[in-house]
Amino acid sequence: MDFTLNDEQTMIRTMCREFAEEEIKPHAEELDRTGQFPYEIVRKMAALGLLGLPFPEEYGGAGADFLSYCLALEEIGRGDASVGITMEAHTSLGATPFYLFGSEEQKQRYLTPLARGEHLWSFGLTEPNAGSDSGGTETHAEREGDVWRINGSKAFITNAGTEMSGGVTITAVTGRTADGHKAITNFIVPKGTPGYHIGAAYHKMGWKASDTRPLAFEDCLVPDEQRLGDQGDGFRQFMLILDLGRVAISALNVGLAQACFDEAQRYASERRQFGRPIVAFQAISFKLADMAMEIELARLMYYKAAWLHMQGLPFTKEASMAKLFSSETAKRCADQAVQIHGGYGFMDEYPVSRFWRNVKVHEIGEGTSEVQRQIIAKHL
Repeated sequence: MDFTLNDEQTMIRTMCREFAEEEIKPHAEELDRTGQFPYEIVRKMAALGLLGLPFPEEYGGAGADFLSYCLALEEIGRGDASVGITMEAHTSLGATPFYLFGSEEQKQRYLTPLARGEHLWSFGLTEPNAGSDSGGTETHAEREGDVWRINGSKAFITNAGTEMSGGVTITAVTGRTADGHKAITNFIVPKGTPGYHIGAAYHKMGWKASDTRPLAFEDCLVPDEQRLGDQGDGFRQFMLILDLGRVAISALNVGLAQACFDEAQRYASERRQFGRPIVAFQAISFKLADMAMEIELARLMYYKAAWLHMQGLPFTKEASMAKLFSSETAKRCADQAVQIHGGYGFMDEYPVSRFWRNVKVHEIGEGTSEVQRQIIAKHL
């Protein structure tokens, strides 16, 4: 077993760590306070090729491997979770479906500008009545000649309403399978399509600088050429997309957990009580030791899941394990970081307050902890 990162992976990790320190962290508090979308930061990330890391150069990407992409996400998320989820949702959920399932024409038309970071893209799966039950999709599409008429709604969609947003790929019911289940198909809906309505941004507990909105489709007409893959293949498509996304968001979880540890360790070294830095007390040093241990375990878990995918091996169980453990690790680290800060941790002037508010959604997005446990149990 070789845990050594290659030169390219190390270079990407270092570049993203420096970018996060210099370009993201100094603005994270203000972005959280104002809720403003970080356009300047995202455009700088695009210029560095970060929004197209795992895609081939022929489609405008950087040609990096999947682990390199995850390493980048860890470092960007270490700088700020809102910026990290913007990158992850665009790449894993927005652009990856075009790369895996799109026709050559769709790749040239949509993937290339997305990989270059010229636009952001969204993936519309969750609905008001279909969250963990993703097969319960109610949005439906009826074919009328060479056009599909789409009606329905989506909820909690990331990157749909920014000035950079180019559109959304959505799931819709297009019939029934032979065994009576809903046949789901994915459709590409560019921004500005008549009948496609983008709702007002949600007011959120955390991830305040990311863009999250409800979407509605009222007699939205989409030509058949904007169908992604075969009719009825949508469920299989988004299950693979979610597996990949869970590995990526695991890296984001680790980045947030690491940020919690960084701040807790720094504060514990500076804060003095009873004539000594509080890090000298066993009660505090043991908290830091537990945080460091769990972060390293979570990091190795997403490394393994990414490696399995890169080898073409099954990784669904490992993706769910990585997502579950890393998200709960991040929550524990955020809680302990606030505890180590004491009363100051409850104040928004300290980053750990933001971390604590951000971390909860990491146990919900891209499959709740309960769903991950179901998936793991199913594979035992």
